[in-house]
Amino acid sequence: MQGFIVRVQKVKDEDLLVFILTNENLIKSYRFYGARHPSVMLGNKIDFELNNNINFLPHLRNVMHLGFSWQLERERLFIWQNLMRLFYYHLKDVDSIDEIYFDELEQCAKKFAKQNPKRLIIESYLRILEYEGRLHSELECFVCDEPILGDLCLVRGFLPAHRHCLSQNSFDFKKIEQLFDTKSAIWLDDDEVDRLYLIILEGF
Repeated sequence: MQGFIVRVQKVKDEDLLVFILTNENLIKSYRFYGARHPSVMLGNKIDFELNNNINFLPHLRNVMHLGFSWQLERERLFIWQNLMRLFYYHLKDVDSIDEIYFDELEQCAKKFAKQNPKRLIIESYLRILEYEGRLHSELECFVCDEPILGDLCLVRGFLPAHRHCLSQNSFDFKKIEQLFDTKSAIWLDDDEVDRLYLIILEGF
């Protein structure tokens, strides 16, 4: 079985709760501390086995790391781990997981070394919002329900609003319209990418 570690939580002594996103589930497992065990880290993709226990959480066993070269780059790793936290909080109360979440992480991980990671995350975020039916591509203000014709603001979940309704830094209407339509961040400058990334960090 393979999955991405989206949360690691210390419990008694050096034992850990490890949450793993697979293509079907968000698995909550228990990792016993031991010198022979390879370390587990937030964001790692792993191949693993579970030893099920009727009276307790399944035990995480036979872990093999499926690493990526970019994980040695501190900045990219930090951005990746932030993405793992977002996925965990978005999915932690869901019983079964659709494949799109695992697939999006898989695609991002493969491209992280050569492409701008923030742009990849923006594009992935948009595809997930569209899949969940939460991408407001009609660009109507969520505050006043009126169409937006000029520059616009975006908040958590990329909800659009008039600049005068929120009094926040705005984005160019045409660029956001194109972004929502194509799911490509190629049209955005670095400042716009940074601002959109900060919105994503607020959560799904």
